[in-house]
Order: sequence, then C-alpha cells, then structure tokens
Amino acid sequence: MNKPTGLRALKKERTRDAIGDAAVSLFLEHGFDHVSVNDVAAAAEISKPTLFRYFHTKEDLVLHRFADHQGEAARVVRDCGSGIKPVTALHRHFRAGLDRHDPVTGLNDHPEVMAFHRLVFTTPSLAGRLTQYQLKDEEALADAFGEGIRARLRAAQVLAVQRVLARTNWQRIADGRTAHDVHPEAVADADQAFGQLR
Repeated sequence: MNKPTGLRALKKERTRDAIGDAAVSLFLEHGFDHVSVNDVAAAAEISKPTLFRYFHTKEDLVLHRFADHQGEAARVVRDCGSGIKPVTALHRHFRAGLDRHDPVTGLNDHPEVMAFHRLVFTTPSLAGRLTQYQLKDEEALADAFGEGIRARLRAAQVLAVQRVLARTNWQRIADGRTAHDVHPEAVADADQAFGQLR
C-alpha cells in the first residue's frame, strides 16, 4: 500500500490507524460480537459518523490490516522482470515473506499476531468479509496476468495456494510450535505448492 504524502493525508492515515488499533484491542479483549461500533468510537474518542468515514463496516475495523496488502500479488506480477515468470515471482515473494515471518504468510508466532489470526479465522462475519477482500485481490491479479478465463483461473489458483499455506502455517503454530520450528516445513510446502502451479 502506498503511504500518503502531505500533512493532511498523513493525519488521516494516523487517525485511521488509531481507530483500527483501538478496535482490534477491544475485539481481542472482549470478542468481536461483544463490542459495538459505539464502544470503538468511544475508545477512539471520536463520533460514530466519523468512524464510518474511515471504515465502512464493523468488520473493516479488523480487516484494515489485510487491506494494507491489497493488490500485493498483482504488483509482484506487474513488477517482475521480463525474464521471470509471474508464478516464479510470486513464489519468491511468498518465500521472502516466510523468511521474515510476515504475518500474512501465517508464519508468525507473536502472541498479538496469533490472537489476531484466531479472531479472524473463528469469527464468521470476519471470515465472510475477508472473502470479499480476497475476491478483489483475485480480480487485480487476473488483470495482471492478462485477459480471459486462463488469467482468472491462474489468479484463483495462486491466491488459493497462498491462503492454504498461510492457514496451515498458522494452525501449526496454534497447535503449540514456534515459527522457527515450522519454517522448514512452510518452505517445503510453498515450494511444492508453487511447483504444482507451474
């Protein structure tokens, strides 16, 4: 995601982040269904209408962290050099994310990240809204691949692979292992999965 420029844009971005952080803290402490939008607005010291200027739905208060990665796969494909195949570029990008324990790969055992993923994966309305984010990503990636059904199918396959890999990594850590211990399996799984895509 491109960072805003200019003082006004920077202030808006900081306000958005502060609202989102307040919301996630409340949701993690009390549960998504037990916190109202009014509770979030009060914690962020803003009005409810102001909150909705920054976030369209209650679910977006949580999922804005995923929005920061919106279109990332499409950018990787558009930016890959002419000598690199798009799936190879996406594979390398995912592997680099594993190496730095990027939360989006599921390979991160920080307690806050684990709690955040548990919240998202176990709250039906959040999982449903996340699917909408993923469909937008799929459309953007299909456009980056080209036109037609082949591009759409390839985009859906790539994003399904990334989703399954991330969920598998998260589950292994949720079952009590460390990200460091899971890393070799996560890399092997990614290599196998992207190899099948080719």
